Amino acid sequence: MSDWRQPPSQQAGEPWPAQSPGSAWPGGPPPRPGDQRPGESPERARGAWATPPSSPSAPGDPHGGTYGRASVPLNTAPPAPEPGPADPMPPGARPGVAPTPDAGATARTNDGDRPVEAGPSGNSRTNWVPAVSVLAILVMIGGILALAKPGPAKRLFGGGTTASSTGGLGPDPKPTPVLAGAAGRGKELSADAVKAALDPLVQSSALGTEVHVAVLDPANSQVLYAENADVPITPASTTKILTAVAALAARGPAYRISTKVVAGSSPGEVVLVGGGDPTLAIDSKSIYPGVARLDQLAAQVKAALGGTRPTRVLYDTSLFDGPETGLGWDGDVIPSGQVSKIQSLMVNGGRVKPTHNESGDPRSSNPAQSAGRAFAKLLGVPSSAVEHGKAGKSAKQLGVVQSPPLVQITDWMLQESDNTIAELVGRQVALAAGKTANFDDTSAAMLDKIKELGLPSDEGDLYDASGLSRHDGISPTLLTQTLALAASGQQPALTGLFDGLPVAGWSGTLANRFLKPADNKVGQGVVRAKTGSLSGVNTMSGDLVTKDGRLLVFAIMAKGGASSSAAKQALDKVPARLVACGC
Repeated sequence: MSDWRQPPSQQAGEPWPAQSPGSAWPGGPPPRPGDQRPGESPERARGAWATPPSSPSAPGDPHGGTYGRASVPLNTAPPAPEPGPADPMPPGARPGVAPTPDAGATARTNDGDRPVEAGPSGNSRTNWVPAVSVLAILVMIGGILALAKPGPAKRLFGGGTTASSTGGLGPDPKPTPVLAGAAGRGKELSADAVKAALDPLVQSSALGTEVHVAVLDPANSQVLYAENADVPITPASTTKILTAVAALAARGPAYRISTKVVAGSSPGEVVLVGGGDPTLAIDSKSIYPGVARLDQLAAQVKAALGGTRPTRVLYDTSLFDGPETGLGWDGDVIPSGQVSKIQSLMVNGGRVKPTHNESGDPRSSNPAQSAGRAFAKLLGVPSSAVEHGKAGKSAKQLGVVQSPPLVQITDWMLQESDNTIAELVGRQVALAAGKTANFDDTSAAMLDKIKELGLPSDEGDLYDASGLSRHDGISPTLLTQTLALAASGQQPALTGLFDGLPVAGWSGTLANRFLKPADNKVGQGVVRAKTGSLSGVNTMSGDLVTKDGRLLVFAIMAKGGASSSAAKQALDKVPARLVACGC
């Protein structure tokens, strides 16, 4: 068991772990300070830096619609008009047409920032543009907002209540190369100049007592800055970067999660089988656009039963196993509405009502039971006839609905830092690997997938997929190399990661960041990053374009700051300085 509490010293000529076939680093990964870690034991030994207590005991898709995103594509030109029903989808486009955004779609996250309304975006992925072009896009955004009103635009244009679209689904999304800046556009930076620019910021007392930083140029694999870069530290919600990458690699961006109903053991008995879809809704009053719905599933079941009247509903949650809350979670995360109990069946992310509130979203004490009762009501079955049960192995299927494509679910997860989505998306990695869908096996499966991608998985130690656990540990190097791999285009399934990252000063958990002090404003529109916040922990990891047009990826992870607001401003100064420095 390796001790990661002290920063390792760099040793020249240190060998890298063997790379798996298809690694994005054909000549070996970029240099990094620190020692090669020994292999983990079969029990996936935990790093000694964290010592936790012991663990507690389809047929056709009728729901239709599209999935909205609150991001402003940093690397796109203004979108072409949406194709009509008979038109072919353009390469890389999202399926369907843009739905009306949800007037109440705000969500509290453990990031501690005020998230913004989620709206649709019809933009396809194309190449990166220099920072000047990015700002020009924001100037032109007024015309685009007639169809898509994410982030601050919602406050300008207003909006109504969203109902899930009833149109048919378009074709599955096709991953396309993004971030052409990774090929080497723009002026290369000097590591010495970057160090001179960042050292005073990284040493700020506002960040706290522990600060770990990595800055990488993905075009030439040069590490431009490293401070405790190989040492894992509490990542908070930057964990969701690894969750998204592992899930997209394991399942593919077009994968859809099915929720089905099968016949029970007696006439009139039906079994609602949870498939792990966190976006499943009861009806058109949905938080997440274009999702699978129980009312449409109920219609299929009634048709399949013919003249037989439904009399009893069982709900099956056997897909998931183990504890419903994570080891290392703070005791208030469920009462405060930051996450639901983790079950394979739920509606609206386990919320009591399909709404987002800044102060938190009340969660059901038993999400699966609530979903079962809602389904029974749609069938005309009383709640007294709803019980927990299990579907027979050879039971006849009576109906099925499917989620939006996985890449759209990870978009929402990253934009709004949705912890429940993260945990259920993480379970898909375990299921794809043939493992049990519980916290331990999910964490192990995610790290296995990260290692398979040729990334330094030994610099990660996970207890959940959301980052709520204070026992999680991830190094800045692992995050920057993950981002660089996704930007390389050599793993096309991973390029969707960047659509989900919040945009500074515009969307998601970065909507109200990079505002103060004035020097931080230079990062607005050109920094895209996943934030993370727990009490005393503030982190950020993402990508940016310098004023000279160079793409960089970064991770800043700080612990021990006395003031959350001061720490966030100090954190924002680091990527803002990289944007402006011309180092």
